[in-house]
Amino acid sequence: MANSEESNPLLPNQEQEAAVTKTETKTSAIPAAKNGGAPPHAAVPIGWTADGLPVGEPMTERSQWDSSIFSCLGRNDEFCSSDLEVCLLGSVAPCVLYGTNVERLGSNPGTFANHCLPYTGFYLIGNTFFGWNCLAPWFSYPVRTAIRRKFNLEGSCEALTRSCPCMGSFVEDEVQREQCETACDFGTHVFCHACALCQEGREVRRRLPHPGFNAQPVLVMIPPGGQSMGR
Repeated sequence: MANSEESNPLLPNQEQEAAVTKTETKTSAIPAAKNGGAPPHAAVPIGWTADGLPVGEPMTERSQWDSSIFSCLGRNDEFCSSDLEVCLLGSVAPCVLYGTNVERLGSNPGTFANHCLPYTGFYLIGNTFFGWNCLAPWFSYPVRTAIRRKFNLEGSCEALTRSCPCMGSFVEDEVQREQCETACDFGTHVFCHACALCQEGREVRRRLPHPGFNAQPVLVMIPPGGQSMGR
């Protein structure tokens, strides 16, 4: 360590600073030893990962979804009417619900048609040639992954690991966990497509306002009427 410190040009007068540090350490350690206190803890260097997270700091715990996937009618709160609308759209017009979910998630007005129309095409082809909506989930499942990542939500694999700890041995690192969660997102849309769309709709409506409501009001300045000077 001494060689590396001496070779560093950003640390001037390092020999003097090292001597001062040693004397301060000795003087601070003597009263602690007399009083029977524990010696001071050594300073632990703090490092940073490539993502900007401090090494050794606990990661933020993932939160759960606001409602379960089978809570078709939502919850009895201020969003009750919105939950009923989501349930109706998911049952009758899933293309509209999918388009509104993407529009809220992107917070960009105009994205509704860009996603609703392709979904409608996949929906019609799947129901016409295969008898069920088997193609649209391939197109819509990435939105579930985006919602989960944006709000740091708990995935299906993590929920299974929490309920059954023995399943956690199959996931070795963060990359494999994310791959497993993405596969679970795809399976959720394939086997429970309507319920998945409704759960995502309830989640984004509680967390994100509609982008059309964020428009600033336009102030129209009306000039005063013509005035004449009276005599």
